[in-house]
Amino acid sequence: MAELHVELVAADHEVWSGEATMVIATTVDGDLGILPGHAPLLGVLPNGTVQIRTGSQPLVAAVLGGFISMADDRVSILAEVAELADEIDVEGARRDIEQARTSGDDEESRATVQRAEARLRAAGQAP
Repeated sequence: MAELHVELVAADHEVWSGEATMVIATTVDGDLGILPGHAPLLGVLPNGTVQIRTGSQPLVAAVLGGFISMADDRVSILAEVAELADEIDVEGARRDIEQARTSGDDEESRATVQRAEARLRAAGQAP
């Protein structure tokens, strides 16, 4: 079976690299599914999730801003911040939401809530 080579990179380190059968990402234009043989593309990633299917158990990551590109069965996900689901501090994300909501309704507070909610979705916890 054909596979994709996937690299998930945060601004300061490589988060994950390997072979996958499919990548699903939330872009500013909507959800995107990438299979081997997909046409080249470039997409913008908001605060959201990326799912990398490597077998029976998908790898899920919170991606906080960045880009996704695909060419020649190579997928590059370049993010400002990226965390694998099993590394996310769920209680910390919930605290961030609570603190941001009590501090006001300014742009910074809304951005904090969006980032924390993306982290919770990636961890399988409903925000």
